[in-house]
Amino acid sequence: MNTNITNLIHNISMKTTKLLFLAALPIALAFTTLTGKYVSRAVHTEFFSSTPAEDIRANNYAGTGTIDPATGSVAFSIPMQSFEFEKALMQKHFNSADFLDTQAFPKAKFKGTISNIKTMDLNTNGSYPAQVEGEMTIKDKTNPVSAKGTITVKDGKLSIESKFPITLAEYGVAFQKGKPSTNVAKTVEVTVNGDFAVE
Repeated sequence: MNTNITNLIHNISMKTTKLLFLAALPIALAFTTLTGKYVSRAVHTEFFSSTPAEDIRANNYAGTGTIDPATGSVAFSIPMQSFEFEKALMQKHFNSADFLDTQAFPKAKFKGTISNIKTMDLNTNGSYPAQVEGEMTIKDKTNPVSAKGTITVKDGKLSIESKFPITLAEYGVAFQKGKPSTNVAKTVEVTVNGDFAVE
């Protein structure tokens, strides 16, 4: 075959390949977006302790979280020093080495799975009950956590909410005597909620 003809065929083939690639690129990008992970950079976590002596409540709006709709896997990271209490003394005790030692252990982490993710249509607006199973790490202790929650879908975004108990002694926080043993509940209530969008 003539060399010029061979080169011409090669050039046409290369141009055709490039055109097909450029035509397919928007479709590939759209597919990636639709199947991407949902992310939140402002997860709200509330800590609530109730005893006959007093109620203690703290809020934290600095958590981050991801939800993978394909697998149901979830992950949260909560900066412990971002909890804000009504009283400065409570906040000081919370961060102290005798309590959660937030300087040595700056983050609480949760990794788990939404076990019933396959029953949800995250492309359709609505609210879906969720069952989450995973492990929570606070300080240097990791324990299994099982919690129920709600996932709300609205216009391509997710909102999540879950409430579950945490027994402090399971994470190395136990008071044998003194004021903390009567003013801080042995089991506290944790509420997590946040808005997630695909990134």
